[in-house]
Amino acid sequence: MEDLRQQAINYLPGIGPQRAKMLEAELGIKTWHDLLYTFPYKHIDRSRLYKIRELTTEMPFVQVLGQFLSFEEAGQGRKHRLTGHFWDGEMFLDVTWFHGISFIKKSVKIRKDYILFGRPGVYGGRLSVIHPDLDKPESMTLSKMSMQPYYSTTERMKKAGMTSRTLENFTSALFSKLTWTLPETLPQYLIDRLHLMPLDKALRAAHYPTTADELAAANMRLKFEELFFIQLVIMSYARKRQQERVGRRFSRVGEAFNNFYHNYLPFQLTEAQKRVIREMHADMKSGHQMNRLLQGDVGSGKTLVALMVMLIAIDNGCQACIMAPTEILAEQHLQTFLNFLKDMPVRVELLTDNVKGKRRKAIEEGLLDGSIDILIGTHAVIEDNVQFKNLGLVIIDEQHRFGVAQRARLWQKSEVCPHVLVMTATPIPRTLAMT
Repeated sequence: MEDLRQQAINYLPGIGPQRAKMLEAELGIKTWHDLLYTFPYKHIDRSRLYKIRELTTEMPFVQVLGQFLSFEEAGQGRKHRLTGHFWDGEMFLDVTWFHGISFIKKSVKIRKDYILFGRPGVYGGRLSVIHPDLDKPESMTLSKMSMQPYYSTTERMKKAGMTSRTLENFTSALFSKLTWTLPETLPQYLIDRLHLMPLDKALRAAHYPTTADELAAANMRLKFEELFFIQLVIMSYARKRQQERVGRRFSRVGEAFNNFYHNYLPFQLTEAQKRVIREMHADMKSGHQMNRLLQGDVGSGKTLVALMVMLIAIDNGCQACIMAPTEILAEQHLQTFLNFLKDMPVRVELLTDNVKGKRRKAIEEGLLDGSIDILIGTHAVIEDNVQFKNLGLVIIDEQHRFGVAQRARLWQKSEVCPHVLVMTATPIPRTLAMT
């Protein structure tokens, strides 16, 4: 595959310096590798020939064998057009071009057989096909596979006579040069276990499949590979970040947690809740920053788990903060926590935009002197004047409602990285990947 990255595109047959410049400028194609991974945006079955009398405007695409008997030009400026009169031995069909007219006039011959492929429509009150593909019957080797690839092109390319068919010819020339099997990029055990198509076959089938099922299998392989390597990069970044970021070491489970668990817990924890708490404590005593996602449906007990993890932070001399997206949700958390902790010496406060004056100043002072153990709030908690004495745990509720920068500002309020827990019923892909 490295050789393909080094092979300039102009070394393929049919691609000279001018076309190479056009491909690079318009599609970013500079090498054989770039062309190989420039996939068609669609494929159309070309296994049947129609007669003109069979055509209707409801048909998506059709192909007809016939000859052009004459051409005529009309109109000026944007209305300038070339119309060819296409005869299949029984009826005429108007074929119209609005750009690339000079190229058509030079290349398309009168009374020579062509296979016309396009979408039937009505122009000027007559059945017509606009900007069709034209093939000589003897050169239909690509389309004999029945699945015709269609590649994206730009207006500039079309004006220069470079169409989807041109790109098809380029990729065909490329595959004729690839006489060796392209090296595999995934481990064989993974290919076997997931029943994936080999890379060499998938790349060829993505351009020139023989059936719709083969195309689907090729797309599955290539999409899986792309996501697989994206996931590897993200995991590598997450691991590196975890190793680099020293976290507070919550080595003990002490009085606050045990007192609540044995005397105030209103019901038994589920096995899943116990497992999650054990896993989070293992992270928090590792010496590295915890960065976890807690996913669960509404009513599944996420808030109780969050509270018990906060108590572990308190047992280790740290403060905890939970940020919610709305005042209503923040107030609900406050009432829930106060009900759970009503007979325990744990100070819980609420900070929102509506908390002002002396009350707000008292909360800010309590955070700074460490007398507040748990802060519940909205976006107000990330304001610059909200500072903590010893913030050890940050919990983000409904994390998809906050931007990445907003979430980061909260845990950056501590010199040593606090542990981070995000909670949601509907996780976003980025968070799933990074936690």
